[in-house]
Amino acid sequence: HALYAAAAAVLEGVESRQGSIKGLVYGSRFQNVKQLYALVCETQRYSAVLDAVIASAGLLRAEKKLRPHVAKVLVYELLLGRGFRGGGGRWKPLLARHQARLKAELARLKVHRGVSRNEDLLEVGSRPGPALQVPRFVRVNALKTCIDDVIDYFKRQGFSYEGRASSLEDLRSLKGKHFLLDPLLPELLVFPAHTDLHEHPLYQAGHLILQDKASCLPAMLLAPPPGSHVIDACAAPGNKTSHLAALLKNQGKIFAFDLDEKRLASMATLLARAGVSCCELAEKDFLAVSPSDQRYRQVQYILLDPSCSGSGMLTRQLEEPGAGAPSKKRLHALAGFQQRALCHALAFPSLRRLVYSTCSLCQEENEDVVQDALQKSPGTFRLVPVLPSWPHRGLGTFPGAEHCLRASPETTLTGGFFIAVLEREEVSSSVSQTEALGPELTPSPAPKRKQQQRKLAAGASTPPCT
Repeated sequence: HALYAAAAAVLEGVESRQGSIKGLVYGSRFQNVKQLYALVCETQRYSAVLDAVIASAGLLRAEKKLRPHVAKVLVYELLLGRGFRGGGGRWKPLLARHQARLKAELARLKVHRGVSRNEDLLEVGSRPGPALQVPRFVRVNALKTCIDDVIDYFKRQGFSYEGRASSLEDLRSLKGKHFLLDPLLPELLVFPAHTDLHEHPLYQAGHLILQDKASCLPAMLLAPPPGSHVIDACAAPGNKTSHLAALLKNQGKIFAFDLDEKRLASMATLLARAGVSCCELAEKDFLAVSPSDQRYRQVQYILLDPSCSGSGMLTRQLEEPGAGAPSKKRLHALAGFQQRALCHALAFPSLRRLVYSTCSLCQEENEDVVQDALQKSPGTFRLVPVLPSWPHRGLGTFPGAEHCLRASPETTLTGGFFIAVLEREEVSSSVSQTEALGPELTPSPAPKRKQQQRKLAAGASTPPCT
């Protein structure tokens, strides 16, 4: 009941131009913002279809107290969504009275337009393309459980585990209740696209993190060892922060900064659910954090994932179907901030390794920002070559740009992403080339047998992710 009311309020706010879907969702008091965001985006995407069905069925004429935006959310859930499996409160019996008529009108609309699938009712710009067909990636939270136990749990629920994937084609062909272990990240499970796990007990208990594979790469490539001091410069909503904490095994310190009070509050809830205890949150502009402050004198690792255009985000395609590239003016402003943030991060005196990442596809926010930072600190930091077999590399705009990583639905079956790993030049040669190239050269073992599972469950340490 609360979910549908919140979704209707967001839709009404968007229609009256009170803000964007994302802003209104994060500004709501609904606890599960991801679930709310997904419902609003899907309802918005099918808005014209829902309006036609509701009008043809005469729903609002029959139920005069039912508000239009609530009706739209409810009819989406009944006809195209979960079918009120998650509840529905007092609205469920109300919709049940009109269920047959609504379904008949949806079927009639398909016949009229000569289509057989719901998705074919969408306008061309709103249909799910490759970006919306990427698999569902699920990171197992090593602070609360281990990969073997999670696999067993899903198998007991009727899922079929297919082992470690060997290619992108394995991921692309996933269907039904089959799932795989990602070929690169040893704590990442892969399910078919659109698998909804928001109501799953392991997710709600913080044992699982629903996180795109590309978004898991920054923490994995930063690879801070347990006991390290780390800065997460622009931290909310917190998935990467929780990943860093898992890599640290909650040993050490994460200083996490973000300016948005509401996003930071949501992040605090996420981190608490994930069992993170080594993180210090601060509602603060990272650019206002002094590198000479004694609290950060031991910081050797920084993850910088600054505000960006979001042009690679899968959810942006849901929220803004057919949206074009960001304007040059906006890109110029974003790139200016990103350049300042990266140069500021490189000024921390004990810094050894930094990962710069964005969920943008634009060169101005990616290669150009990295090139600018390297030119302003010549001989101090270098780009580290990572994951040599990763198929999508940085644009060749300057020497060494091929060491950067890019990701996209078409080439890596992930969201659009950019990642650069920078390392201080005088870092001693004890940092091996194998470590610099990344974990693909030192693959973790596949999930172990029952006896080893019981040892892990009893408190033995989980195999490191890198």
